[in-house]
Amino acid sequence: MTHSQLDNPAVEAPRTQEAKAEPNPLKRAFKIMGPGLITGASDDDPSGIATYSTVGAGFGYSCLWMAPFSFPLMLSVQYICSKVGLVTGRGLAGTLRRHYHPAILWSSISVLTVANVINAGTDIGAMAAGVNLIFPSIPEVVAVVPISLILLGSLILFSYKKLASLFKWLTLSLFAYVLTAFFCKIDTATVIKDTFIPNFNWQPGYIAALVAILGTTISPYLFFWQANSEVDEQKDAGVKTVSERKGASDADLKFAVADIAVGMFFSNCVMYFIILTTGATLFKGQQHNIESASQAAKALEPLLGSWATLLFAAGFIGTGFLAVPVLIGSAAYAISEALEWPCGYGEKCADAKGFYWLIGISIFLAMSLNFLKINAMQALYWTAILNGMLAPPLLLVLMLVSNNKKIMGERTNSLLVNVGGWTTFVAMTVAAGLFVWSSTLR
Repeated sequence: MTHSQLDNPAVEAPRTQEAKAEPNPLKRAFKIMGPGLITGASDDDPSGIATYSTVGAGFGYSCLWMAPFSFPLMLSVQYICSKVGLVTGRGLAGTLRRHYHPAILWSSISVLTVANVINAGTDIGAMAAGVNLIFPSIPEVVAVVPISLILLGSLILFSYKKLASLFKWLTLSLFAYVLTAFFCKIDTATVIKDTFIPNFNWQPGYIAALVAILGTTISPYLFFWQANSEVDEQKDAGVKTVSERKGASDADLKFAVADIAVGMFFSNCVMYFIILTTGATLFKGQQHNIESASQAAKALEPLLGSWATLLFAAGFIGTGFLAVPVLIGSAAYAISEALEWPCGYGEKCADAKGFYWLIGISIFLAMSLNFLKINAMQALYWTAILNGMLAPPLLLVLMLVSNNKKIMGERTNSLLVNVGGWTTFVAMTVAAGLFVWSSTLR
């Protein structure tokens, strides 16, 4: 196969064609938005909310610098994933199956699946905690069963796109953190300093916080989901075969960058303001350890008063309905592609039975984790740390794939993208190593 076949610049993705044909600049901008925006919204899942709240309460403003630091890393990694999907016409697992040893494929899938099922389980637990905040008479452990059944039923009966279009509005509740920040007494000089100058220390808890932030913002499941989302979007538009999807024009990649930049900026902005708001409220109020969702919700009281609990619960439930299908879906995509099964939320259940069986099994396993009587907020935080520890080997695989000319043709990474991608790999590897080292000092 030649490089020109791989690049295939004459065939543009349907979203690109629609955007270029739209004369209205505002409507064109909305048409450009696609998988990157959904990925960014799902990145602020309950694990992310709990992690940023825990970090803000425990360390105040001292981790704010992670927002501007992580943004270019997130952008680079997700763009690379998007590019792999656009250029190859396959998801990441399908690309690995075709070009790499089965040991690399299945070890990557194993790491992904373990991380995703645990993450989905803690997110379901967080959704149950959200229900408990609204209806205190319903115990969290009881709520996990109907939540799991609703998730499974909705994914079988409806398309994920329809669900995402509904629940993405609940994620707007996260902007309450942005507004609350303006109602808090904030030391502006300290905030500016901690935003742009790393306030690093060698405390084991602080190192764990950095790993958790990286793990919940640059999570393994997003690598596979982003590539598959690009493929699914083209399938939904009628581009069914790999040969038709293969190749990416300059406009495809340009629009992918714009889409991902908006999604990652949204995710990063929410991260920054959750840390800022919890630092200005919980940390200053000497409430450094968050044991429950109701404690975390107190960060919104300066703006919302008694409504804080309700809006916090809406954020947990809404982001959970966005994120759990992404988590279990990315693992099911990977396994299905490796076994060459039909896959995708756009497929009917009867046409992709193996894929939907994997979805059902994953939801059952994730739900079952909630009967281990683990504190929901702590579980969410430690899940983020787990993701931070498991991400480096998958990042290495991603960088090797995206720089392989046999796979990417002339669409291998540019110098700038490589700097971003390899910096992410090094940063997360070093952070994981420091966490292991610091754990031995406790």
